[in-house]
Amino acid sequence: MIDLVALDMAGTTIDDHGAVYVALRRAVEETGAAVAAQDLQHWMGTDKVEAITALMRLGRIEADEKAVAAAFRRFRALLDEFYLESPPVALPGVEDAFATLRDRGVRIALTTGFDDSVAVPLLASLGWKAGPGELLDAVVTTSQVRAGRPAPYLIHHAMELTGVADVRRVLAAGDTIVDLQAACNAGVIAVGVTTGALSREDLERHPHDYVLDGVVDIPELEEARV
Repeated sequence: MIDLVALDMAGTTIDDHGAVYVALRRAVEETGAAVAAQDLQHWMGTDKVEAITALMRLGRIEADEKAVAAAFRRFRALLDEFYLESPPVALPGVEDAFATLRDRGVRIALTTGFDDSVAVPLLASLGWKAGPGELLDAVVTTSQVRAGRPAPYLIHHAMELTGVADVRRVLAAGDTIVDLQAACNAGVIAVGVTTGALSREDLERHPHDYVLDGVVDIPELEEARV
């Protein structure tokens, strides 16, 4: 039985209509860097400042602190614009899956490659909160850890916040390769979901325990049953 699920946000539990991909690509391309689709996918799910820095360098644009900060501000502005035009929504069945897991005593944490400035308004727009009696038990952003994915710290901090000590009783799910890498690095059950941009075949090329059609299938796993 698992005690905690640590789930990615955009593309895994939240449908943001692909806004993160578009905003990240456009913010980097406006610096003059060309962004290859493969490189963009490689850096999705990571800390967005790190992603912008890497993508600028891959595009042979000097990624000094000032330039990266400006590109990140542009990313946030674009994301705000896209979210205003097409507000994010919970992926179908996700909230019901949360309720099922919580009824079984499983704690629910969200982890993200966003910092607080992006994650907090996004969750507020959905009415999702963390705390006693709320939908979530914890939310961990890159503002709270030393490094984002593929480092294991987002997952381990979610364990810390929820009082879970055994990595064997934790499941982490996400829609990107770095989600799977972070789960493996954390020593937890690694689950890929196909609700993002990657196919089952894309995800299955990398170490994993399961690849599912979505978070809605997690309660059906043997490890999630009472």
